Amino acid sequence: MLKPFAVAKNNLQDRASQRLIGLLLILGPGLTFAELPTMEAPSRGEGSGLIETIQNYAYDGGILLGLLIALLAFLGVAWHSLTVYADVQNQRKTWKDLGAVVGVGALLVVVIIWFLTKAAEIL
Repeated sequence: MLKPFAVAKNNLQDRASQRLIGLLLILGPGLTFAELPTMEAPSRGEGSGLIETIQNYAYDGGILLGLLIALLAFLGVAWHSLTVYADVQNQRKTWKDLGAVVGVGALLVVVIIWFLTKAAEIL
């Protein structure tokens, strides 16, 4: 059998927890959105209207896409160079092959970056 003091204590804890839950439900959403950062303007400015602002954000997206293309080209050349190096170590290819792959790959990456820079100027 429960003692009267134990029942009163449980009721008091239930009320306190209900009030705490209610307070968190009321204040919780306000606290979560309190410190959201502001959105940055595009690199060429916000523009004079909505269309110009969207075009400026699209320009930034195009520049980011160009950086990703350059990164993929660099990683592709690096990967192929590593596989040729492994073949050199296994005596299936010569050091000349590795030099040719690295030289042509470096030239390819430079040309890709040059083309992407020209494309950015056109945008």
